[in-house]
Amino acid sequence: MVEYTHPGWRDAAPNDNTTNNPLIATMPTSTSIPIFPDNNNNNNDIDMNNNQPLVADTTTIAPNGYFYNPRDDDDNDSALGDDKASSTTSLNESIFNYQYENGRRYHAFRAGAYPLPNDELEQDRMDMQHHIYLLLFGGELYRAPLPPKINRALDIGCGTGLWAIDFADTRPDTQVIATDLSYIQPTWIPPNLRFEIDDAEAEWNFNQLSSDHDQQKFDYIHIRSMAGSIADWPRLLSRAYNNLAPGGWIELTEFETWASTDDNSLPLDSAYHEYQVRLCEAAASFGKEMNIAPHIYNLVRNAGFANVREEVQKCPLSPWPKDKRLKELAMYMNLQMMESIEPYGLALFSRVLKWDTTRIYALLDGVRRDLRNLNYHMYSRVHCVYGQKPYN
Repeated sequence: MVEYTHPGWRDAAPNDNTTNNPLIATMPTSTSIPIFPDNNNNNNDIDMNNNQPLVADTTTIAPNGYFYNPRDDDDNDSALGDDKASSTTSLNESIFNYQYENGRRYHAFRAGAYPLPNDELEQDRMDMQHHIYLLLFGGELYRAPLPPKINRALDIGCGTGLWAIDFADTRPDTQVIATDLSYIQPTWIPPNLRFEIDDAEAEWNFNQLSSDHDQQKFDYIHIRSMAGSIADWPRLLSRAYNNLAPGGWIELTEFETWASTDDNSLPLDSAYHEYQVRLCEAAASFGKEMNIAPHIYNLVRNAGFANVREEVQKCPLSPWPKDKRLKELAMYMNLQMMESIEPYGLALFSRVLKWDTTRIYALLDGVRRDLRNLNYHMYSRVHCVYGQKPYN
């Protein structure tokens, strides 16, 4: 686990940038200052909402080029950097030695463990997906019945960090830790939020930071959109269970990979059907199941959690519904789907199925045509499952 944190403050921000896209313009955004801008991108402007709360700059770079962690100053352990010795290490610039493949940029830390890119196109898609989740659940960030006050919360696989930022804003008395393989999060964030570069499938060592392990356990663990990223879900949930305080809650939310129709309007010989079949096939060969959503409820129950509840919502993949609310939701979802089929399929089809790019892009073109066909009444189910660690 690699932590980057610094208690400094910023009280001003560079010029505001807004988008001309009417869909994107309505989406919640966060401030962003690139510490190490992409070499292919010279635009270092940041985006800000009006009425943006005062936030802390939690990252600074030491003169040696490593991330500076104030707690490391007094640590003379020669084993620093050994995963077995410490869960918090200095982060050198190798974290930015991104992998480039098929025109997309991929993470450097634990390279190859996660099949999706982390470039700006993918970050925009993840931000839109966050907005879709808010639309699906009426603007609520979580469904678990959390008490008014909790001490610590953990967000696993935080992506661009929008959920963690929103959650930390709404619960300023809660210490929030958010982890991801990629350092793509904003640096202007609430002072009670800390981002860490970490692999969710590696050993969890959060409680080793304090001799009082019970005080360091979490009251809430949030996991979202990790389908295709986890090889061993029972192990992940076991670690979450062990890192929760008694009475703490876990919550997982995932889209089904498989599109459904109530009228069998999607032909079996369609490009979209082939895409989802091949995607699940490639993910299984990769060792990380893609369509995990229907299985989450049983996984959480089998992990020992009590009071397990599941909420399932339908989300149209294109604006075919007549209902005004569903049509608005579907417009966002359709745009997000148009941007998601490439990152989800590109690495898996080329690395696992050994397809060349000509074949991949031919299939993707067909999938986009199907997503524009309003005669195909496709939707995906979203599963939100939450459960509580027993008190005894």
